Amino acid sequence: MVNRLVILDPMAQKGLDKFAQFLPDDFEIATSRSRAPADQLEAIKGATFVITADVPVTAEMMEVGAAHGLKGVHKWGVGYDNIDCERAREVGVRVMRTTGSNAVMVAETTLALMLALQRNIVRGHVGLQKGEWLKGSLGETSMRLTGKTIGLIGLGYIGKQVARLLRGFDCEVIYTKRTPISAEEAQELRARLVTLDELIETSDVISLHCALTDETADMINKESIARMKPGSILINTARGGLVNENDLAEAVESGHLRGAAVDVFPVEPIAADHRFVGVDRIIITPHVGAISADAYADNVKRMVHNMVCVAKGEEPPAFDTLV
Repeated sequence: MVNRLVILDPMAQKGLDKFAQFLPDDFEIATSRSRAPADQLEAIKGATFVITADVPVTAEMMEVGAAHGLKGVHKWGVGYDNIDCERAREVGVRVMRTTGSNAVMVAETTLALMLALQRNIVRGHVGLQKGEWLKGSLGETSMRLTGKTIGLIGLGYIGKQVARLLRGFDCEVIYTKRTPISAEEAQELRARLVTLDELIETSDVISLHCALTDETADMINKESIARMKPGSILINTARGGLVNENDLAEAVESGHLRGAAVDVFPVEPIAADHRFVGVDRIIITPHVGAISADAYADNVKRMVHNMVCVAKGEEPPAFDTLV
């Protein structure tokens, strides 16, 4: 029996060929025609397994897939809020991810965005591209990262790696998390548990590293931003839905926040007229935080291993199993 693997995020043939070299002989690979719901439903009908990065796997897709032999859905990465896990459980479809696989990449991206904002790297670059020498004006808003108070909302694999990277900058790292880490780990990370209110009100830099849930959706909004320190900055490499985009843009435009950097959005890809486009002091990147060419092979091999386990009727590693 041939297992048909479908990449739901439309992928060029070059990408499919690159992925295919890691598949066993009893797997074949394909991709969806587009992100349109009708094309997604059509793609999942013929799939034994599907992989999604950003494309939603809805309850309807789970039902249609299960009716046509779908065995598993694999997340490319770790965040699974775009997958209807409850419906997957009801129709008997396994859901998997590569837990912790992107922690180093996202943490490095987070640190890079912090430094880019603090040091006005992007604004200086754009100025030179336009023929403008902004050395004098940028000096007014360029700041050190060293010694600043960094607030991490969420301290999972990625948040912990950010804390490790920040040790070299002699920052005060504070965090908020439903389940505190152990005293030993807190000492190793040099991270101190605080309330969400204290973190919002005292941090020079706030970085989001929590899951998107009903509780956290829109948690960065007009009210919470108003309580942030004047001149502070926000980094979001977690999930777009955590932030009210219009409220954030207004806060940066007004000068209350000195800047923001965003790698994730509620709807991806973003439109050409997105609210952040053209806003000075907001750095936007196309959800590249978890991408790294030198980690590609290891991540793909891990995904393939998990799917092969399910194909053989074996349990995939509990570490990577959601459903």
